[in-house]
Amino acid sequence: MMTVTRARLLARALAGCAAIIALAACTDNGTNGSGLSPALIAKGKDIFRFETFGNETFWTDTLRMHEVIEHAVDPTTALAVGLKVDTDSLPPEVVAAIQSGAISLTDPATTVALLKLNAVVGVKGTVQNVNGRDTLVRVGITCALCHSTVDNSFAHGIGKRLDGWPNRDLNVGAIIALSPVPPSGAKAVYNSWGPGKYDPRFNFDGKNGPQVIPPAYGLLGIHRITATGDGNDVAYWNRYVGVTQMHGHGSFDEPRTGVHVSNPPDVISPLLPALQEYQLSLSAPAPPTGSFDDAAATRGHEVFAGAGQCSTCHTGLLLTDANTHLHSPDEVVSEPEPNGAPSYASRSATKMYRTAPLAGLWQHAPYFHNGTAATLEAVVDTYDAKKGLHLTAQQKADLVEYLKSL
Repeated sequence: MMTVTRARLLARALAGCAAIIALAACTDNGTNGSGLSPALIAKGKDIFRFETFGNETFWTDTLRMHEVIEHAVDPTTALAVGLKVDTDSLPPEVVAAIQSGAISLTDPATTVALLKLNAVVGVKGTVQNVNGRDTLVRVGITCALCHSTVDNSFAHGIGKRLDGWPNRDLNVGAIIALSPVPPSGAKAVYNSWGPGKYDPRFNFDGKNGPQVIPPAYGLLGIHRITATGDGNDVAYWNRYVGVTQMHGHGSFDEPRTGVHVSNPPDVISPLLPALQEYQLSLSAPAPPTGSFDDAAATRGHEVFAGAGQCSTCHTGLLLTDANTHLHSPDEVVSEPEPNGAPSYASRSATKMYRTAPLAGLWQHAPYFHNGTAATLEAVVDTYDAKKGLHLTAQQKADLVEYLKSL
């Protein structure tokens, strides 16, 4: 008989095939079988990868990051802080020159050349010839900076894009701290975050509690996409991040947190529908072949639905009750926050937490909103201890294998 896990994987594969067929055969109203528009998806893909919403006015005019990059950020430094290079944007002769060592990876001029080719994932630069030399005159960031990575097929940090995958190597705080503009106190906070984490509230409440950069895939059918479920669609968080964190042009108003930002002219609003459509089209990656024990995962599914009590909140096909229910901080196991930080929920609009969906779980360690569990084993141990589940070692091991299979 087919095991539960194999059946789930087969269903996922068939769903993927169905989605491809649907994209190829649109209905008369321009949508596919999932209700998504191929035309909007294509537009949203370009927005996700390359649109800055005009935030060059912040990253260039205010932070002067173009000067920092041109004078101090060679490719080796860029890769060290988690920036990625898209090989599909590189001409074959450039790839060959990198392989042979003819192009230096310790020269900031090479970074400028990569930006001119639009090859640095999530960073968009304007390069002009000034006095016979390519000069970076403007720089901005896009959604892909935090929510894309590469497959490392050329070298670590260099390869083909993986849109929607969280960039857990990206040290956002260290990058911001390279600017000469922030005061030393703020730089100390930025440098404390580390790779794969970012505090999207710090610039409003001044509290330091960095969160794990979340994936932007597997969101179709999930309305509350943030850890605290603040908005009812992807566009809510895109607007928040685009305006208040990326510093793009537009407005964001949230009376529940007292955040009111107006940065005219409004560039972002017309782009939100297509951006959301593209993100909703991004499927969670299937686990690599051989990455989990199938028989153990089948037993783990029984633990998930039974003794582990996981399915009380991780419900339905999407394995989350986020669309219908939020949870108070005393219900979750991820608090208290590390390093004495205040509850992240207390800094949010809802003061609550949503149940995280689990698709692609194998891929995005560390776990919980604050990254307090480095592995799936640590996740299971945390639940077992704080919920008093008294799982056996075998049950824990089986449950981990099931989680790897999602």
